[in-house]
Amino acid sequence: MTTQRTALVLGATGGIGGAVARRLASGGWAVRALHRDPAKASAGHDAAEQDAGAGFTWIKGDAMRAGDVVAAAAGASLIVHAVNPPGYRNWGTLVLPMLESSIAAAKASGARILLPGTVYNYGPDAFPAPDEEAPQNPLTRKGAIRVEMERRLREAAGAGVRTLIVRAGDFFGPGAANSWFSQGLVKPGRRLRSVTRPGAAGVGHQWAYLPDVAETMVRLLEREDALAPFARFHMDGHWDPDGTRMIEAIRRAAGDPDLAVRAFPWWLLALASPAVPLFRELREMRYLWRTPVRMSNARLLALLGEEPRTPLDEAVRATLAGLGCLPAAPAGA
Repeated sequence: MTTQRTALVLGATGGIGGAVARRLASGGWAVRALHRDPAKASAGHDAAEQDAGAGFTWIKGDAMRAGDVVAAAAGASLIVHAVNPPGYRNWGTLVLPMLESSIAAAKASGARILLPGTVYNYGPDAFPAPDEEAPQNPLTRKGAIRVEMERRLREAAGAGVRTLIVRAGDFFGPGAANSWFSQGLVKPGRRLRSVTRPGAAGVGHQWAYLPDVAETMVRLLEREDALAPFARFHMDGHWDPDGTRMIEAIRRAAGDPDLAVRAFPWWLLALASPAVPLFRELREMRYLWRTPVRMSNARLLALLGEEPRTPLDEAVRATLAGLGCLPAAPAGA
């Protein structure tokens, strides 16, 4: 008889945390989701859980309190660390203590930590095609924190804490509310009248569809016997070679080949950054829209043979529908 595997997810109400939690649940895992207000979180995610084919067990707790995370992870073989401060607020004071909670829980339970990674770790010296071993000399505060997170996880590996890091491009997909797609390209909750282009003309950009990222992570977890104690992989995702492919996909989803394209108002971010933390953090990432950066997925292909990849038009349509940017389908459609 096979024993059901248990995963604790921190950040199950977020985009990537929710996507991974649903994919684990549909794959037969028992999923525990830590939240400070379980009743509210459960009410907001019942439909998504039902779509996954299984519900989550919501547990009251705070990722900032190591004792809460240790207790919630008892008996688990996986801790998904997908929790981030909302709106990029107080990153410097919250992110690392939350990670330490997960490390303490992994030491107590023997679970592997799964960390969604980003390209923020890298600076220009690693461009244009960084692999997993490229030097990490970031230009931004978030990048420096990401590097420190990985340093602590690598150090914890010496104490028996196993980690899997999967780095991907900018997230998009249903539930990815705090992303460049939803904050920069379109306006959630509004019918599409235009699309905004953050990048310089001709500059490529790497995108990652949330369900594909979740699928990739779970496939890697299923190869536990082939994973190093401190394992890192890059995804290729959807590569837009000149900044137009994503815009054209949005136009096709909207059914409007002439949908207006406007330049992103970087000047506005500069003015509002002192008062709006989100704008400050978005502005920090401008260098990734001026220079093409495409992380290499050779290591991932060597292990899995392929990378899960939903067709771009299908992924964009699902994303826009989830953001409320497409007209509702007629009744009975």
